[in-house]
Amino acid sequence: MTTLPTSTLDLGYSFCPNDTFIFYALAHGRVPSPLPVREVLEDVETLNGWAREGRLPITKISYRAYFGVQDRYVALRSGGALGRGVGPLVVTRDDLGDPENPDALNGRVVASPGALTTAELLLRTAYPGVRVVRMRYDEVMPAVTSGRVDAGLIIHESRFTYPSFGLRRFVDLGAWWEARTGLPLPLGAILVRRDLPRGTQLALQDAVRQSLTYARTHPDEPRAYIRQHALEMSDDVMQAHIDLYVNDFSLDVGEEGEAAVRELRDRAVRAGVVEPSDLPLFVS
Repeated sequence: MTTLPTSTLDLGYSFCPNDTFIFYALAHGRVPSPLPVREVLEDVETLNGWAREGRLPITKISYRAYFGVQDRYVALRSGGALGRGVGPLVVTRDDLGDPENPDALNGRVVASPGALTTAELLLRTAYPGVRVVRMRYDEVMPAVTSGRVDAGLIIHESRFTYPSFGLRRFVDLGAWWEARTGLPLPLGAILVRRDLPRGTQLALQDAVRQSLTYARTHPDEPRAYIRQHALEMSDDVMQAHIDLYVNDFSLDVGEEGEAAVRELRDRAVRAGVVEPSDLPLFVS
């Protein structure tokens, strides 16, 4: 059984620049919060797993993983990653043929950043016969370069750096999604536990929105914090990451964003990877 926080809220998010940009002000007390916030930075796939345990009261998570924990969590309308041109890529060392032909990848070994990522859901939808091996997202491109796998499914900053590994783009799964649905691609959501009082949920939603607005208004202030967690990322890649993944959908998911999330959930249900749910997807 989960317990309600009484003094401090543990807030989970990733080391990625879009997350550290969005949550800098909230984590550092620059904007009001219903309770003091303590940052918990982890890889998104780790956060995905923790959400299955209800470990954190507020956390970043992949939308694919969210659909498996809807009974425990509900998404905030602010702070997530959703948009156009933001999708995961499949990269290869060698030419594997026409990406429009599913047989070009079916039967091949592809490195994936995690079973609960939106990226892997899209990969399996587009290429049902693919063989997947899983590893941490920053280990995917070296595995492709070394020839350990036929292709790699890349997310985060890898979208900007894969050419430096001598790799080529095989398919953009975000473009694949947009061509078939006409909708933006949902990648990551910010969840709060459903057992939190509704007033607290709404106050946290407002705090996340204010945190993002603060970062946009004071873009230089969070830079050192973002750099601290950006690993070996160059400043140009760090900024490109923020510019791509932080957008108007991050401020509020909107009707189009909600439609995209429902479509992704419906596809996950049809694929048999999650159970259907009548619970609302977002804090109302």
